[in-house]
Amino acid sequence: MKVLLVSSSGGHLAQLMCLRPWWGEHERHWVTFDTPDAVSKLAGEEVTWAHHPTTRNVGNLLRNTALARRVLAEVRPDVVVSTGAAVAVPFFWMHRLYGVASVYLEVFDRIETPTLTGRLCRPVTDLFLVQWPEQQQMYRSSVLLGSVW
Repeated sequence: MKVLLVSSSGGHLAQLMCLRPWWGEHERHWVTFDTPDAVSKLAGEEVTWAHHPTTRNVGNLLRNTALARRVLAEVRPDVVVSTGAAVAVPFFWMHRLYGVASVYLEVFDRIETPTLTGRLCRPVTDLFLVQWPEQQQMYRSSVLLGSVW
């Protein structure tokens, strides 16, 4: 299986790294930000660097939408997996155009209110996973995975 892992750097990337026992057995490609933590964590991996900042930056949203179109067409993954944040949105809204499945894992540290990215990606996500029972109440038909930490 070919996996496309998309996330912001920092904590979002750290949570995807916790899934290494799963993604480590698959062909993969990453999309994240060119930051020191991402460069060191992803040394030796196939990476496409996304445009940041993404929060309320329309120009970078448009650039990342074009990037999503290009990466989905070139990489041809079987599944897109993300923990957020905003960089994931164009990949999730475009994945079905390329016949790609999607899995979104809501972040560990938001249990009282849903994240903006979770709310934006949920309507188009094939499998929406949460880490806390409280998160399940915020996202109908989500699946409780439990903590990945």
